[in-house]
Amino acid sequence: MNRMRGRRGQIDMRRLLLRIALICPLVALAVFLPGDSGSGDEDLVRGGSGAQASFEDELLIVPRRGWSTDFSRHSVPLIEFQAGGPGREGIPAIDRPRLTSVRAASRWLQPREPVIEVIARGEARAYPVQILVWHEIVNDTLGDLPIVVTYCPLCNSALAFERRLGSSTLSFGTTGNLRHYNLVMYDRQTESWWQQFDGSALVGELAGERMPALAAPLRAWREFARDHPKATVLSRQTGHSRPYGFNPYVGLDEPPRSS
Repeated sequence: MNRMRGRRGQIDMRRLLLRIALICPLVALAVFLPGDSGSGDEDLVRGGSGAQASFEDELLIVPRRGWSTDFSRHSVPLIEFQAGGPGREGIPAIDRPRLTSVRAASRWLQPREPVIEVIARGEARAYPVQILVWHEIVNDTLGDLPIVVTYCPLCNSALAFERRLGSSTLSFGTTGNLRHYNLVMYDRQTESWWQQFDGSALVGELAGERMPALAAPLRAWREFARDHPKATVLSRQTGHSRPYGFNPYVGLDEPPRSS
């Protein structure tokens, strides 16, 4: 009798597990796949095409909690985003940049040290990489033009953009996320997510928008100082305590050692 009960229990358990296995995929599809919103916003690209989004298009593997971003609007599959270590604003942007002179900056910048050169409306400014490597984003105004200067240490990519979009001036911070190992920023006005590499909005209300780019070459300090002796330079007085001059990514671009 006990054996029969045991066998019946095993059969019932197998039936239950089978039902769960059949139901779970349906529940997952109901949660992650969008229905017909009826919004009529058919021009927005979902997952890289105008076709119905796939499961991976809508699957976001980084935290949504705390974000007011409209994740239903995106121009790339959400699964392409990955956590980059520090969370949102874990790497703090510089929002009130202080400036110094070329002469003063020469006391702590080495001749061959890289700086980002930005020129707007005839005004030149240097942004030392030794500072940007700790902050990645500087919200600034140069020649009366609101700009954002960005640097991704993982890609060694320095880019600057006009941060005025229509009648709005955007302010940027770090999301703490990456896409293709490149910095993903967000604007604090709509919390849309932006790709640093091309200045395009990928997720949120502004998905599909792109900021006008500015030339931002990496130059040796001695060359910038020679060409722009009266220029201004981003100061180490950032309001944050960081060991500027020390590289936190030592060995990042070195090939792996063979055992």
